[in-house]
Amino acid sequence: MVRIICVLFCIFTLTNAKAEAKIVKVNSPYSYERLQKDLNKIQTRYGENIEIKTIGITNFGRRISGVKLGKGKTNIVLVGAHHGREWLTSALLMKMLENYAESYVDHKRMGFRSTDIFNQVSIWFIPMLNPDGVTIQQHHLESFPPSLQKQLLVMNEGSKNLKRWKANGMGVDLNRQYPAGWKQLNQEPSNPSYAFYKGKRPLESKEVIALTEFINEVRPQVAVAYHTAGREIFWNYKNGKYLKRDYKLAKKVSRLTNYKLSKPDPESVGGGFTDWFITTYHKPAITIEISYLVGETSPPLSVFKKEWKRNKYVGLLLAEEAKKLSQ
Repeated sequence: MVRIICVLFCIFTLTNAKAEAKIVKVNSPYSYERLQKDLNKIQTRYGENIEIKTIGITNFGRRISGVKLGKGKTNIVLVGAHHGREWLTSALLMKMLENYAESYVDHKRMGFRSTDIFNQVSIWFIPMLNPDGVTIQQHHLESFPPSLQKQLLVMNEGSKNLKRWKANGMGVDLNRQYPAGWKQLNQEPSNPSYAFYKGKRPLESKEVIALTEFINEVRPQVAVAYHTAGREIFWNYKNGKYLKRDYKLAKKVSRLTNYKLSKPDPESVGGGFTDWFITTYHKPAITIEISYLVGETSPPLSVFKKEWKRNKYVGLLLAEEAKKLSQ
C-alpha cells in the first residue's frame, strides 16, 4: 500500500512539475536566439495545435516567424517588434502564445474567458518582425559583417550606444514603410539612420514585404501591432464609414488594458502597419503601446509583469470580436 502511494505521489509530482515548467521566461532581454529556442519547445509541446512557418527572411538571414494557434478559419494577427528597441513586445506575445496554447490544449478557461474560441478563430502571432534591429539594439554587432558594423555606427551618429536603435539592419524604420500616406511623411532623415528613415519608397524593406504578403494570404478580421511605449491605443486612420465599429472594438481593448484611448487626429500622418491595414482591408486595426514612456530606449524588464497583467486577455477578446465580425 505504501509503495502504491509513493508511485502515485511521484506521478502527481512529475505531472505538476511539467505543467508548471513554463517555456517563455522574461528574466533578461528577449533575443532572436531565445525566440527561436522557445518556438521549437512550444512546437514540441503543443504539436498539432501549433503551426509555425517562416513568412520571410531578413537582409542578414534571420527568420521572421509566424505562429498559428487554433483551428478556426477566421484569423486575427498580432505583430510585435516592428522596432529594434521594442523587443519587450516579442516577449509579451510569446507569453500570450504559450499561455493560450496551454489552456486550449487542456480545455481550461483563462479568467472568465473560454479558450474554445480557438476552434472558430485562429491567432497568428508574428512575435518579432524586426530580428535584425533587435539584435543590433541588444549590442550583438559581432553577428553582422565587419563592414556593416562600421555603417551601423555611422547610422547611429557615431555613438557606440545602440540602446536607442529602432530601425532594421539597413537603417530603415519599418513602421514608416507602408503605402498609406507614405508620401506625406517627413523626408528627414534623408539617409539610413537608427530611427525614422522612411526609405526611398514604400514596401522597400524585406520585413514589410513579408508581412504585407502574409496579411494578404491569411486575410485577418483584426490586426494588432504591439509597440512601446506610452500605454496608449491608436485605432483611427481614415476609417471612414467604419469609424463607429472600430471605435467600439478599440474601446473594449482600452477598458481591458486600462490604456488611454487616443482621440482621432484629422491631420494624422500614416506610413504605419495599422494605417495600411485599415485603408486596404477596411477592417479594424489597433496599435497598442505598452509600458510607461521611457524615451529612446527599451522599457525595463521590471515593467513586464504589469504589462502582461494588462494584456493577458487581449488576444481572447479580439478572437471573440473577430468571430462576430465574420458572421
